[in-house]
Amino acid sequence: MTIPSSGAPEGRPPSQPRSRLRYLAGFFAVAIPALAIAFGWELRGIHFPPAAEVTSRRVIALKSADGRDLWPTSHLQLAPVDANAMPPNVINAVLSIEDRHFLRHGAIDFSSILRALEQNLAARKVVAGGSTITQQLVKTLFLGPERTYKRKIQEAAIAIWIEHKLTKDQILTSYLNNVYLGSGATGFPAAAKLYFDKKVADLTLPQAAMLAGMINAPAKDDPIHNIDAARRRAAAVLDAMVSNGKLSEQDALVAKLHPATPGTSDVSPPSTGWFVDWVYNKAAAVTPPLGGAVQIRTTLDLRLQQLAAGVVKSTLARYGSEKHVGQAALVAMRPDGAVVAMVGGRSYARSKYNRAVQAARQPGSAFKLFVYYAALRQGFSPTDEILDARVNVHGWQPENYGHHHHGEVALADAFANSLNDATVRLSQEVGIDQVIAAARDLGLRAPLQSNPSLALGTSEVTLLDLTSAYASVRAGRAPTHPWGISGIRTQSDKDDVPVAASESRHSLANYQGELIDLLQGVVEHGTGRAAALKGFAAGKTGTTQDYRDAWFVGFDDSLVVGVWVGNDDHTPMKGVVGGSLPAQMWKNFVEQASTPTTAEAAPTLPDVPAIAAGASASSVFAGDGDANPPAAEAQTAQCNIPACEENYRSFRASDCTYQPYWGGPRQYCAR
Repeated sequence: MTIPSSGAPEGRPPSQPRSRLRYLAGFFAVAIPALAIAFGWELRGIHFPPAAEVTSRRVIALKSADGRDLWPTSHLQLAPVDANAMPPNVINAVLSIEDRHFLRHGAIDFSSILRALEQNLAARKVVAGGSTITQQLVKTLFLGPERTYKRKIQEAAIAIWIEHKLTKDQILTSYLNNVYLGSGATGFPAAAKLYFDKKVADLTLPQAAMLAGMINAPAKDDPIHNIDAARRRAAAVLDAMVSNGKLSEQDALVAKLHPATPGTSDVSPPSTGWFVDWVYNKAAAVTPPLGGAVQIRTTLDLRLQQLAAGVVKSTLARYGSEKHVGQAALVAMRPDGAVVAMVGGRSYARSKYNRAVQAARQPGSAFKLFVYYAALRQGFSPTDEILDARVNVHGWQPENYGHHHHGEVALADAFANSLNDATVRLSQEVGIDQVIAAARDLGLRAPLQSNPSLALGTSEVTLLDLTSAYASVRAGRAPTHPWGISGIRTQSDKDDVPVAASESRHSLANYQGELIDLLQGVVEHGTGRAAALKGFAAGKTGTTQDYRDAWFVGFDDSLVVGVWVGNDDHTPMKGVVGGSLPAQMWKNFVEQASTPTTAEAAPTLPDVPAIAAGASASSVFAGDGDANPPAAEAQTAQCNIPACEENYRSFRASDCTYQPYWGGPRQYCAR
């Protein structure tokens, strides 16, 4: 009898190893397709970005009128710098602490994932990650910080796609220019400027290590708020550079003994935040999302901006508690609508809500400008009389401030003293629809309710919108709409490309003088006497029911300025009217604005004719803005074209003339 030398006895099951292999083969035959289906399901609808979305993302850089950087506090980012143009210490610091094998592995580093997994299991919590720089870039640009399996799958898929489409240098360049580094700074160029007031090319080893160390926890290791934590993290980066063979122990020790210290950078004052947000949002809405850096030259005058912020801050500090005034806003613009200062509240750091642009409030008597303009358009004269007595409009009975009536009064006096009953009676004679048409003609965009109380300013407007309507009167051309961008420069441009107004405007020559006379009367002998200047000043007060809002909007020779005070919750102030705090703030700002400091030259202002206090404006403001220039001014002699183009948006190089802001014939530029 022979015994089989191999094989299993007939009728018995196969050996255990072979059975196990068959089970595994069956498992993988089912699991792999199942995983593929699961992965495919998680990747449904995923966007695989073209190369331009990674390498040519838009960066908007804002500058003031005199060329200084303006920084959006929540998004500080400068024009991108190629990784090859950054110091080796920056590159070595980032790679050593974040992804030392970046140049050797693909989109995913499995060894780093396993190492991070071991560390996390040992610590029984997440203490390390295994993401490559490419994966971090995907998370930054496309997916956000959410931590789910679905997001990790998508992250890996997009990272593989990007590694296939771009070079390592392109990926690293995008990463270094888009990584968040605390205090609103995005990218190493912005962080170098913010923390050390340097270009990224000038960073020292300690500074490079500090910035690289912030990548993992930018809020925790921000040197402005926690210098000790930032220095500890920088020391860890230096150790990683030594371990990676990119730095000697001696150089690391020297760097630790002389750690980086953040300095004072030339960043725009915090009060510019409201203006910067306003302009940035406008620029972002019209510039393409791809195409690299876009430089925006704005109309903001930093000297005037700081003056405006100081006036608001000091007034609220002095009278806020006493008068129960919580907030204030101030806007200053040129007669053509170029905004030169904008303060949207007490403190931008505490509230980014822009009360000059976003807050719609009742303007009260400041709206009466449109009632009287409608009357002038229908043939009324400022010397015509109107009855100031109780008026009843379908059961609605307005009331004068102080409950006094004056009988028959001239329109000019009714306007100067802000008589409600006379104004309502006038609005009924001209028609509410004509009042709305007059407001639209001057550029007011706010929704207006067609009811009798509209004449007293019961429809809500913004300070910016109302101030720009007053600018139409000062300019003598309408409509005037506010603007803050004067030039744009893309990567393909050598110089700023001027931004010209595209909307057509018509002359107010037939009414401008009388309108200014009315507004001047308010300041000289009416409700706005607190705003009187040594020279020309004109404007209108506004106060709403129960002292919930108080306004003064007006202009001098050069600036159109609007002021609002009130409370965000609409609670009443203590007796504050447009002729008190707002008029005082207006005067305080305008007087300082017209007197530049010795250290800083006065800003270039439009050539607006001066009006002596008490003089009639009717004889000064005249002429049709569309008229041809006189022969003496239509000369073709050479002028300083760059200077003229910089100072006059309407400049025409063919004959060296420009259109004055107040209307009238074109004039020769003699700058």
